[in-house]
Amino acid sequence: MKPIITYEDFDKLDLRVGTVIDCVEKEGSEKLLRLTVDFGEEGTRNILSGIKQWYKPGDLKGKQFAFVFNLAPRKMMGEDSEGMILAADGKKPLPLKPRSKAEAGAQIG
Repeated sequence: MKPIITYEDFDKLDLRVGTVIDCVEKEGSEKLLRLTVDFGEEGTRNILSGIKQWYKPGDLKGKQFAFVFNLAPRKMMGEDSEGMILAADGKKPLPLKPRSKAEAGAQIG
């Protein structure tokens, strides 16, 4: 288990629903997919995710998932990743998604 955090720490997270409008394999990487994610009024962002061994771009394109929206950009293979997809850990990561269609950019929590 990770350390216990306060509600104030949790409240700093900006979790949002995003719609994957494009997804491609990151050139030169065995692990990364580049997701172009629509967050509605907040615009689009590129998010790199190390899930290539389990998912093909077509598995994600056009679908909605939960993302950490306010994560500081992280340089990965020369490109900024501007967020993080939330996924349940296991033998195969399971990206978290809304039960029914939500507005792109909708806040979670």
